[in-house]
Amino acid sequence: MGSTVTDESGLDRRGALKALLVLGAAVPLAGACTRPAQAVALTSRQLAGQRVIYSYSGLTVPSALLQQIRAGQAAGVIFFRGNISSEAQIASVIRKLRQAQRQSPVSSPLLLMTDQEGGLVRRLPGAPAMSQKQVGASKNPASAASTAGTGAGKNLAGVGMNVNLAPVLDVYYKSGNFIDEFQRSYSSRASTVRTCGKAFITAQQRTGVAATAKHFPGLGSATTSQNTDIRPVTLNVSLSGLRSKDEAPYPAAIAAGVKLIMASWAVYPALDARHPAGLSPAVIQGELRGRLRYRGVTVTDAIEAGALAAFGSFGQRAVLAARAGMDLLLCSAQNPAQGHAVVTALASALDKGQLNRTAFNAAVQRVTALRRSLH
Repeated sequence: MGSTVTDESGLDRRGALKALLVLGAAVPLAGACTRPAQAVALTSRQLAGQRVIYSYSGLTVPSALLQQIRAGQAAGVIFFRGNISSEAQIASVIRKLRQAQRQSPVSSPLLLMTDQEGGLVRRLPGAPAMSQKQVGASKNPASAASTAGTGAGKNLAGVGMNVNLAPVLDVYYKSGNFIDEFQRSYSSRASTVRTCGKAFITAQQRTGVAATAKHFPGLGSATTSQNTDIRPVTLNVSLSGLRSKDEAPYPAAIAAGVKLIMASWAVYPALDARHPAGLSPAVIQGELRGRLRYRGVTVTDAIEAGALAAFGSFGQRAVLAARAGMDLLLCSAQNPAQGHAVVTALASALDKGQLNRTAFNAAVQRVTALRRSLH
């Protein structure tokens, strides 16, 4: 692909009602006598579901979420602290989710994720105990980051999770600002963030748990009051500043094979004065996929974020994000109805031609490849 996520192949048929995805089929050896690979026809709602991460509240998985999974209309689930009382409890929940997935028409494993950055930002007890700032300030940052990545991966894998929404690659501008307030940034030096991020990603992914670099192109310049979860945020950093500092850790992360990159919900006028990064084709298709040549999975931050208040309903926001080039939509309001509404909106936009079918299928294929690579 070039600088966009659209695969301009001849496979796009505007009149097609369904897409065929070969799920779980092996490629036969040349000359081997085998049965043809079985293709499973996915409905538009099922295709849309392959791009949606659900959430729920409390310790028990709602039946509505299990139904969505069995129907093949969910890509995964994000867990918060309120979902976890003990390792044994969340492991039992994950077994139930995996059992529901085995009953669905989609054979790929669910993406089961949480935020296990380290220090104050941990949903599971245990590793990594050090915050990212402590790692960056240690005598051997690369070694400490590698240890943290291994610890995070083993911790998540131990309860059945397979994706960590970490590490943070934001390079903080001032001590105590938004990203530094809770010690979530490795350093104010891009070189240290680059080294630590690469080490964390490499070590964690060796454990079989996918890493997520965030929040592209960077929240390091945000002040304590500039919280995209709460309100719209505009970060007036020059283009040269963004590329030399904020984005500087990403080429190394991409070279290390980071499996996911999460986009910020801030607006960066140097790249796009009108849209938050995760809703901006200029940022996602131009800067991330074009200039930095990233080919992995993109994931939004929380679709319910206050920064998106001017962009309509959850479903409308999801359609804009998908159009911008975001592969996965993170529905983290802790209510399965939110994910259901996003699936409905994506399926409707796909059927009405408001979303390009070829690009949509390419996003699903990236997500499916990620899921197949995990357990």
